[in-house]
Amino acid sequence: MVRIAEIEAGSIADELSLEIGSRIVRINGERVRDGIDLTFLLSDTEMELETVSPTGETTIYEIERDPGDPIGIIPAPDTIRECANKCVFCFIDGNPEGARQTLWLRDDDFRLSFTYGSYVTLTNVGPKGLQRLIDQRISPLYVSVHATEPEVRERLLVNSRAGLIMDQLRDLLGAGLEVHTQVVLCPEWNDGVHLDRTIEDLWALGPGIRSLSVVPVGLTRYNLERPVRLLRAGEAEAVIEQVDGARARAAAERGFGWCYAADEMYLAAGRALPGPAYYDDGALYENGVGAVRRFVDAFDEAVDDTPVREGRRIRLVTGRSMAPFLEERAARLAAASKAEVDVVSVQNEYFGPSVTIAGLLGGQDILSALGEGREGDLIVLPAEALNADDIFIDNTPLHDLQDRLAPAEIRTGYEVTEALSAP
Repeated sequence: MVRIAEIEAGSIADELSLEIGSRIVRINGERVRDGIDLTFLLSDTEMELETVSPTGETTIYEIERDPGDPIGIIPAPDTIRECANKCVFCFIDGNPEGARQTLWLRDDDFRLSFTYGSYVTLTNVGPKGLQRLIDQRISPLYVSVHATEPEVRERLLVNSRAGLIMDQLRDLLGAGLEVHTQVVLCPEWNDGVHLDRTIEDLWALGPGIRSLSVVPVGLTRYNLERPVRLLRAGEAEAVIEQVDGARARAAAERGFGWCYAADEMYLAAGRALPGPAYYDDGALYENGVGAVRRFVDAFDEAVDDTPVREGRRIRLVTGRSMAPFLEERAARLAAASKAEVDVVSVQNEYFGPSVTIAGLLGGQDILSALGEGREGDLIVLPAEALNADDIFIDNTPLHDLQDRLAPAEIRTGYEVTEALSAP
């Protein structure tokens, strides 16, 4: 069911006086289940639109439009399809008590996979759902495979339907859809020979499997060793070697890398990051593949153009995994800006020290690391640590930091040099 949340001024929907809050029930006789259906069915130039108003009145509109003319209906967000799994490494189990409500949502929705590139397991997609993906050509999809051996995947996801993954992928690929896949690597669960098997099975499915990302499991103080543990350096090194073997074959046979170890895998192994060519078209940044490389390359490219801030102190706030990269570049930034540069490496107490990325830093941990602000300080905070309402993951609002750290100036940014160059 889709409800109208907004109507664009001057649009066809506006001219028809469609009501906000009305339900769109059918288009050309086809039931409208969600926003994906709405997008597909509104693509016709001639349509019969059936709505039910907030007061229960049914109205049918006959619409003719030129190709490209927008209808002007903005739907309310769909209800998220929740996860049916109980994964042994589930991020939900790593939340502290009192974490904000959105962090408790176990989403596993193929619509988010299609629209935002979120990875889903397909365990809550039955035969009809799979056929819908095929009929509506919902591609590319992003699928968390983790393991292709049925018993291994069922054990990881704690779901008897998890073992169907290879059949599901064959159906999708056989219909011409494309899929990006990932493995969250859990030591002694799906590594070693199991990872070899997963790589081989996915490769054998053909070029419809567009990529395979291998990501080390991330755990907090609340789910560490319950029952999964973190990778050790030697284990991460072994994974990189397995990935490199798959990449060599992919490069020879298909002309690109295909299989990628996430940045955190290199950090866990104590290895230098690969160069930009490793990441091909860079489509997997959101999965942690090449995000650090992109960050440091953007910094190196723009740092010499940083505005002069003589007499000031620039404080770069980051997590422990990124701190060494910024510390290596601090002198160059100081020379370009003529300012003192201080890299503030923040230990995550909210989730625990096993969580080292900047995007999961809490506001209180940042405050503890910074101490008092002073006149002339320019503090750069990682924008990825804030949500759309400028609230940190521990529910601390950004304005609290601004108040506590005054008279220091605070800026946020995904790129340090961009934040420093802003007016």
